[in-house]
Amino acid sequence: MDAATLWQRYQDWLYFHEGLGFYLDVSRMRFDDAFVTQIQPQLEKAFHAMVALEEGAIANPDENRRVGHYWLRDPSLAPTPEIQQNVTETLTQIHTFVSKVHSGEIHPPDAAKFTDILSIGIGGSALGPQFVAEALSPVHAPLNMRFIDNTDPAGIDRVLAGLKDRLASTLVLVISKSGGTPEPRNGMVEVKHFYEKQGLNFAQHAAAITGNGSNLDQVAKAEGWLETFPMYDWIGGRTSELSAVGLLPAALQGIDIDAMLAGAKEMDEATRVPSLKENPAALLAMSWYFAGNGKGEKDMVVLPYKDSLLLFSRYLQQLVMESLGKEEDLDGNKVYQGIAVYGNKGSTDQHAYVQQLREGIPNFFATLIEVLEDRQGVSIEVEAGATSGDYLSGLLQGTRQALYENHRDSITVTIPQVNPRTVGALIALYERAVGLYGFMVNVNAYHQPGVEAGKKAAAAVLDLQQRVVKALKEAKAPMSLSELAARAGAPDQVEAIYKIVRHLQENHRGALVTGDLSKPGSLAIAAL
Repeated sequence: MDAATLWQRYQDWLYFHEGLGFYLDVSRMRFDDAFVTQIQPQLEKAFHAMVALEEGAIANPDENRRVGHYWLRDPSLAPTPEIQQNVTETLTQIHTFVSKVHSGEIHPPDAAKFTDILSIGIGGSALGPQFVAEALSPVHAPLNMRFIDNTDPAGIDRVLAGLKDRLASTLVLVISKSGGTPEPRNGMVEVKHFYEKQGLNFAQHAAAITGNGSNLDQVAKAEGWLETFPMYDWIGGRTSELSAVGLLPAALQGIDIDAMLAGAKEMDEATRVPSLKENPAALLAMSWYFAGNGKGEKDMVVLPYKDSLLLFSRYLQQLVMESLGKEEDLDGNKVYQGIAVYGNKGSTDQHAYVQQLREGIPNFFATLIEVLEDRQGVSIEVEAGATSGDYLSGLLQGTRQALYENHRDSITVTIPQVNPRTVGALIALYERAVGLYGFMVNVNAYHQPGVEAGKKAAAAVLDLQQRVVKALKEAKAPMSLSELAARAGAPDQVEAIYKIVRHLQENHRGALVTGDLSKPGSLAIAAL
């Protein structure tokens, strides 16, 4: 297209939300009017399905639960008075607790105030809070934030070492709906042990965010933790940032959570409009469908041109890929759906993988995130007539143009500044876009059977390890891997047992491996 035609297309397809100062530009996606007409029935179906979802329909049949993260920012829409009350009471509980922590009314035994937060969670219980902390935490936050988001012992040690002499004034948040998810449970056990080694009472430093009656809930109440906040079964992990999971750590850091909720509510209202051009989430979902032919044939590359939005692509990875990556559709057909998401930030990407985006395999579409405000205050000119922010803006516009010129499509999302309201709006926008797209391609965006399968497989490996250790202790002489597998009752699991004993030996935990390590089948295994 020539410049005049592109300018007209930009005006025809530009979405602007005056209240949020939010722009969405899908004009550089090469769909045409025929495609828009073709996709209308699926969009209509998605609009109707979303209405039913928000009214309380069972959207996750695997767990027989509703999906109601929308009610968190507008409890008046919740389908029952009990849910409405739960939402409002939880928000009040968060505000009350945070106020008491900030004032020092709630404080650790050996300090006047808490100085740090250590958040223990996994998946949605970590990615959302990490994204928001990076995006919005003040330079001089009332409490500093750290995360344990894995079951890596060395990683846990490094986080705890970073606390140094502030351990005694650190508030620990343990986040797990069931209380049985291995990663947060292991993190809790490790941190509790570390506190006890320092002569500190862990319970006087701990708060839980968990399901009512869960294992974690029972532990927290039995040990007298500082507070327990609820996680409801109608909130999935990847859509939990605007629940206690994300609001509590954000508020403790001094972030305006009411503004986050207000921004999300305003975006929710905009994305309920059953009209493509007036609904930014529908425009995103339609563009994703077009880019990947409704089958996820192209990846989504997310390039936020703002340091504070660095973790947005990681947050979107879970939201998009866990929601849409499904083997079967709602009718039980094998479809292998999903959209792969990756990204870093601009302009770092100019010097990293934009070369491939511009000239390599055209297996992606880009999402550029633009922030209009450069900084709080006046910028100096780094050269005549140009500031650092001018360069950043120029690099974004240049990337968009360079991609389009070489037949690479892109979407541009523009916000006026990074603040609690706009971040809440971005969260709500992508939550709705994922939901609409899921309905368009006929998959359940609100369950995650593949994740559960991985957890079960890991549990099976740990069970096998127990049998291997028992067999080693009972043996009177070294054995081959095949003999050990037979004694452990798993003759078809030789490879898994090899990896188990290799790990045990490296950590001096009951296995001694001798022989030529390059030939696993010839090794001899004995108890250490």
